[in-house]
Amino acid sequence: MRSLDEIHRLLDRLDHQIADDLESQDLDFKEWKFRSIRDALAMVVEMAVCMANGDGGTVVFGVADRVKGRNLALTGVPVEIDANRLMRAVYDATDPKLTPRFEELRIPEGTGRLLLMQVHGGLPPYTDTQGQAKIRRGKDCVPLTGSLRRQVMVETGETDYTAVMVEGSPDELLSPSALEQLRDAARAERAPTDLLARSDRALLESLHVLRDGRLTRAGVLLAGRPEAVRAQFPRYDWTHLRMSSETRYQDREDGHDALPVALNRLLQRIMADNPITTVESGLYHFEYRTYPELALREALLNALCHGDFRLGGPVLVKQLPERLEISNPGGFIGGISPENILHHRPVARNPLLVSALLSLRVVNRSNLGVGRMFEAMLIEGKAPPRIVDEGEAVKLSFRRQVMSAAFRGFVAEEGKRGHLLEVDHLLVLHHLLEQPEVDTATAARLCQQDEEAARAVLNALEVHFGYLERGGTGGRGSYWTLRPDLYRKLGGSGNPERNRRIDWEAAKMRVVSILQERARRGEEGLKNEELRQITRLNRKQVVRLMLELRAEHPEITDPGRGRSAGYRWQK
Repeated sequence: MRSLDEIHRLLDRLDHQIADDLESQDLDFKEWKFRSIRDALAMVVEMAVCMANGDGGTVVFGVADRVKGRNLALTGVPVEIDANRLMRAVYDATDPKLTPRFEELRIPEGTGRLLLMQVHGGLPPYTDTQGQAKIRRGKDCVPLTGSLRRQVMVETGETDYTAVMVEGSPDELLSPSALEQLRDAARAERAPTDLLARSDRALLESLHVLRDGRLTRAGVLLAGRPEAVRAQFPRYDWTHLRMSSETRYQDREDGHDALPVALNRLLQRIMADNPITTVESGLYHFEYRTYPELALREALLNALCHGDFRLGGPVLVKQLPERLEISNPGGFIGGISPENILHHRPVARNPLLVSALLSLRVVNRSNLGVGRMFEAMLIEGKAPPRIVDEGEAVKLSFRRQVMSAAFRGFVAEEGKRGHLLEVDHLLVLHHLLEQPEVDTATAARLCQQDEEAARAVLNALEVHFGYLERGGTGGRGSYWTLRPDLYRKLGGSGNPERNRRIDWEAAKMRVVSILQERARRGEEGLKNEELRQITRLNRKQVVRLMLELRAEHPEITDPGRGRSAGYRWQK
């Protein structure tokens, strides 16, 4: 949840952004409904239910979320609205009962006050007393439909397909080979030796997948015979296709094996067509695979343990000439999306199965597996994997790329100096090898962080590591470029856009000259599109250029909004 100070800082950005751009999974802005107190209370209840179902957050009432300009956006909340009355209204109108906390934020605009509703996440689903409910998904409150209710129950552990007990003797269901491969995987990740030294039954009991002499579905998936896996997971299988084109495959294999067996078999098939690049460094020769094995392993584990086993469709691996795709049935849950997966808290679709794998250290806590995938690609100078939510499936793809020996060597050298580069740092450096500059908004999108966290990443790369140079007028007008000598050392991309140096001062002088001349002739100013043609900058660069110019030349007017928006020189 957001503090009063944090919201106060965000309000200062409304002169350049609309409030909707500042919203996120745990933050929403709502304009107060002045015409009807009943409608206003209904809105408060709806937002309380939505946020509680979405794991909690902050709602700021009194802000128009699609209006630019602080004076216009901050309409406020009527002074007669009592926060205690709102809390009672939410309590009376929700099931189970919600008791949000309200805080007042004084402002000079509008009615002079905003209200912050702080909603704690609990044990959803929550509804109003009529049974209606919404749930927070990204920046939106969407109806809590039947399928979403099922997802919520999975996320809270109320329903776990893998926790169901199965009939039959464990000795008849278990595969000695699968158990040994499970132990090998755990041993490779340095699982506790006392855990691995236990007998098969004691090990499974310790993992809570064998209870009172009966296996759970999770136990079958971890160490069951293929026929037992097929019986308990009739819709689960895995498929590997070696593709010669987008529509033709030259080789195929399918299986219904236990998870460690499937993981090993899929890795073996992928690695059979995973070329090696050899890099000489002094007396040593280092070998690097086109697709790093660590990244492949993490991606396959994610697909195998986070799939929705109730849906039809395999864990599908397609190995094409230019890329590798890994997909699993079941979309994202718990508010996770491709845009926030790097730093989102972990959410398990199959809690018992994931808990057992965590105990064996085969998968990582705190969602570290995704970060390890990204890091494995980025440290070799390669683009990170692309993740797509296809609704009923999640697809991850690795692009076939050449390893950058210069970048890999740089990361190793910096590590020896004590400069341990994290995924956020690597994402920014990779971007700056392709593009001429980065600002905080772009860095926030790349790193899947808010702008405050992104600015900290950029400052670290500039001040602590010394890799970047800062330009612009400061604040939101700042941008960063890769130090020229470092760009040359890392080889760059040869991208002409990256190599084209932007002469900001020349662009400013030209724009000022044209605006002054048009004002002298009594003609209209210039729109963003026209400025792009004149300066050969992109839209965002023109916006930043004009922010800097307006700070230097008060004669340049606010561009306004709408079709007639444009910059003018006012004498």
